[in-house]
Amino acid sequence: MRAFSFFGCLAAFAVLAFGAEAPTHSPKYPPPEACAHPLYLTFDTGHMGVAQGIAQVLREEGVRVTFFVADEPTQEGDGTLGEAWKGWWQERAKEGHEFASHTDHHVYWLQDMPTSGGPMRFKVRASAGPEQGRVRVMTGQEYCASVQGARTRIESITGKSALPLFRAPGGKTSPALLAQAQSCGYLHVGWSDAGFLGDELPSEKYSNAHLLSKALSNIRSGDILMAHLGIWSRHDPWAPADLKPLIQGLKAKGFCFRTLSEHPRYQSWIEKHPT
Repeated sequence: MRAFSFFGCLAAFAVLAFGAEAPTHSPKYPPPEACAHPLYLTFDTGHMGVAQGIAQVLREEGVRVTFFVADEPTQEGDGTLGEAWKGWWQERAKEGHEFASHTDHHVYWLQDMPTSGGPMRFKVRASAGPEQGRVRVMTGQEYCASVQGARTRIESITGKSALPLFRAPGGKTSPALLAQAQSCGYLHVGWSDAGFLGDELPSEKYSNAHLLSKALSNIRSGDILMAHLGIWSRHDPWAPADLKPLIQGLKAKGFCFRTLSEHPRYQSWIEKHPT
């Protein structure tokens, strides 16, 4: 009940503060032609404990991102794509953020299975949902259904078409898995080496100050950056503590931020695979 009341109050505040007809794109966002050195900030789902702080920073800085969504357990509410968080996702859609799949229940690829001339099969383990923690074998079509499931859910929540892109949990894939996903209309998106922002690393060894300094030193134009909406194992959360100085520091270096729908590597795929 506490989670429901919190989000109900939050939704009411959002209506009062921003109006019922919030614009899709904030006037803060520069036009595409103004962006000479783009970066592509992305977030995978997580426990959502830092989600409100992340959203506030993105609003304040006028930055649009791409969210890769899976239905995962949360600190408050009934899961990342559950009823308690619907309002949060709807607000992000109004702000012009983009969405893509992270598989329905955060399904990790573990191994390709022998096919003997039959359909593709993969050994997998979901970290959420009814099959949480169980190693099992999925057919290629079942894996495609898992990718589609997250897309269908976020589209039903937001009323906004998601991108025909996906990110495998942990970035773990094989050529066979990527080929299977492409046959079902999905292109995989990883992240740049420098774009691994480190929020899932243990804070005892990798402080926020260290991660921030490393990112500001190493990130280059065109990089895809990756963080999460909360990591259970990190005791000193990376966001929003590092997010605001990271964005501001990168802007000061002449970088700007775009969603993956504007990434040259994916634009033609998106155009050829309309929703």
